[in-house]
Amino acid sequence: MALPEDLHPETLLVHGGTARTPFGETSEALFLTQGFVYDSAAVAEARFLNEDPGYSYTRYANPTTSVFEERMALLEGAETARAVASGMAAVTAAMMGQLRAGDHVVAPRAMFGSCRWVIEDLLPRYGVASTLVDGPDLDLWRRAVRRETRAFFLETPANPTLEVFDIAGVAEIAHGAGATLTVDNVFATPLWQKPLALGADCVVYSATKHIDGQGRCLGGVILGSKAFIEERIQLFLRMTGPSISPFNAWVLLKGLETLPLRVERQTASAARIAEAIIGHPAVRRLTLPGRADHPQADLIARQMTGGSTMLAIALKGGKAEAFRFLDALRLIRISNNLGDAKSLVTHPATTTHQRFPAPERAAMGIPDGLIRLSVGLEHPDDLIRDLRNALERV
Repeated sequence: MALPEDLHPETLLVHGGTARTPFGETSEALFLTQGFVYDSAAVAEARFLNEDPGYSYTRYANPTTSVFEERMALLEGAETARAVASGMAAVTAAMMGQLRAGDHVVAPRAMFGSCRWVIEDLLPRYGVASTLVDGPDLDLWRRAVRRETRAFFLETPANPTLEVFDIAGVAEIAHGAGATLTVDNVFATPLWQKPLALGADCVVYSATKHIDGQGRCLGGVILGSKAFIEERIQLFLRMTGPSISPFNAWVLLKGLETLPLRVERQTASAARIAEAIIGHPAVRRLTLPGRADHPQADLIARQMTGGSTMLAIALKGGKAEAFRFLDALRLIRISNNLGDAKSLVTHPATTTHQRFPAPERAAMGIPDGLIRLSVGLEHPDDLIRDLRNALERV
């Protein structure tokens, strides 16, 4: 049954893309199968020629995965989506699928350590050069363009600094150079930011984070126009096989049903926490998208419709003070994951960004006293008490 048009995101995340079997199940069916059988040899041939729309192999596509992909596309406002095994599989496939030896990529200096490794270390191994810039300065993006520039990449808000970059401005520069823009939208979530509507060509997610939201499984998603996905991404995925497990796709479907409730609550709690601890003498700087004191507050007001579930807390002092703070927490747990129902905290300088020398971390805005906090679903008063008690130890 076709859904009515103009449904709200909350409704799409419960009903979008559902394809029931003849059994009429309420929950989406889980197809744990590697392959599929054909009524005849001619049907098998047609499937492999892409002349028949049926399934042939779960590495290529699977009915459960297809429901997850369609629901994500509806939420994002994308023509189509492809689910993969993890967020980094999404980033890697999105970039590798559209680049060739001799091409050039432009990206900001501030980003997740693994994303930067793909841009700065992996791509050059295959003849793709890269230039890193200070993301907020659009003039630097313009000056980084070369004749061979084919792609731009950014994540905004950035991990872990929560620096925000101008998606529309960067997209305009990219398109003026004949290049594409891929945006990692994990921290904003598809609820608070729509990169495709701002001019991006491709959006990627680690579904492991807010989309699952309960620390259960890995997953990733690549979204864009039908032409972009089919011409640049699909064959790469089909031949290299970073496929998602149908079970994980099913779990992620369950996560999507509660995504708005969780993200709205976590965003509201993050705002309350920021207000409660920003004046503490142990806190040098607190960054939260959505606050009026964010360095890019005007840009956030233009390109995001909500705040964030994430806080960057720069403590006075260095590693010793940060470790003392982390070890004093009793409710909030130390983990490098984020977007979970449980509040999680990490020290980027010794975890997600530990491979970078101290001067480079400083250039990225990651001092040794920086803490990244992912706010969960606990009562905000309990989280505030835990944070204040830990800050007293600093």
